[in-house]
Amino acid sequence: MLHRNGISVMGKMMVLEGGILFIPLLVLPFYPKEIVFAWKFFVPAAVSIALGLVVCHRKKRNMSSSRLVVFAWMYGFVLAAIPFWLYGNVTPIQALFESVSGFTTTGLSVLDVERLPHMFLFYRGFLQYVGGLGFVMMMLLFIQEKDSVTLYQAEGHPDKLMPTIGKTVKVIGMMYGFFLIAGTILYTIFGMPVFDSIVHTMCALSTGGFSNRLDSIGYYHSLPIEWITVLLMLIGTTNFSLLLLLFRGRIRDFLRASEIRFLAGVTVLTVPVMTLFLAKSGISAGESTELAFFNAFSALSTTGYATCSYREWPETALAVMILLMIIGGGIGSTAGGIKLGRVCRLMKNLIWNVKKKMIPDRTVALTYYCKGTEKELLDRAQVEEASTYAQTYLLVYVAGTIALTFFSGCTLLEGAFEFASSLGTVGLSMGVTNAGTTSVCLLIEIIGMILGRLEIFVLIQAFVKK
Repeated sequence: MLHRNGISVMGKMMVLEGGILFIPLLVLPFYPKEIVFAWKFFVPAAVSIALGLVVCHRKKRNMSSSRLVVFAWMYGFVLAAIPFWLYGNVTPIQALFESVSGFTTTGLSVLDVERLPHMFLFYRGFLQYVGGLGFVMMMLLFIQEKDSVTLYQAEGHPDKLMPTIGKTVKVIGMMYGFFLIAGTILYTIFGMPVFDSIVHTMCALSTGGFSNRLDSIGYYHSLPIEWITVLLMLIGTTNFSLLLLLFRGRIRDFLRASEIRFLAGVTVLTVPVMTLFLAKSGISAGESTELAFFNAFSALSTTGYATCSYREWPETALAVMILLMIIGGGIGSTAGGIKLGRVCRLMKNLIWNVKKKMIPDRTVALTYYCKGTEKELLDRAQVEEASTYAQTYLLVYVAGTIALTFFSGCTLLEGAFEFASSLGTVGLSMGVTNAGTTSVCLLIEIIGMILGRLEIFVLIQAFVKK
């Protein structure tokens, strides 16, 4: 759909994204010695805001909503890469990779986080927090556009939680603000430093997975911290509309949702299987259960926090992890992957087709998909949408896996794991992605991350549809 004042929206996006670069300066009162890095954020922020204000006052012009969304993200990727590049010790491609990994809430990194200043560590976490909500969502928190609905939907938000988009966005913002405060307090209570707590909460809620530690969540060696992380990952991977039900205390409606039941079913099936595979490789039963539980949720929620290295894991357990990364989280959430809702619809359709072959021809068999408060008949259009997206996603996944394996020289399993992580915006790694990874491989992963976050057909519509 066309937006009647596309140029003005572009300008407002540029102003907003410039303003995002000012936020890391908030750490200066706590780490005053890092003022030497302030200009690396201030200069690109000021330039972006100035350019945005100029663009806002240009002649009005119609532009499709999908193109506006793609512009906002592409511009954001480049702008956010500038502070990383100015910091030094990274190539432009590595800086862009870190920026894309942040905004797409992937979490793969080529930086040595143990040496990064606090300002940059906070910046990485905030990029994921903003990326999880989305640029359009952030803009609509402050500015209401005439065609806000089309922009909101074009960014991949299917549900309107309140009567108006403005109220919907404010409710989502309030929920995420509440969860950010709650998560930070919980982490701090159980021994995580306050600064780390803020960053890890932002990244867990956005299903991003950036960490201030090379060993990720495993650095803390704390079971309570792992459980808090699982809780935050579940919140982040849950559809916004279902989160609102939970937030309002409507537990029964929340548990009725097909997406939640499917999530529970996948968990009940895969965690014991992964535990068995890990135990068979020589890991103790208790440790196998702990590793399987946390890492299965990390993969399925597409967060990417880890408690161990995957180098010594058996291939069977890694195959389950790849499957979970491909499935992904909830539609309309901050997660990536094919999405639970689509896979659930496809599984329901498969079961229905099998049943049809076992019952008399004249018997009427109906299949429903429950969204929590409402139950809808699973029709052909829904199945076709889910099937088309899943098939396209898998084709992209196969092509990306082959390309990454060829150019990196890694094994096929490593390539499959790494590109599933990129395309699913997960962030888990077997070591293929690091500071020494070639620019070609980083570009392949960048393409995967963008396709996974914006969803493939949004990009196709932006570049093909008039």
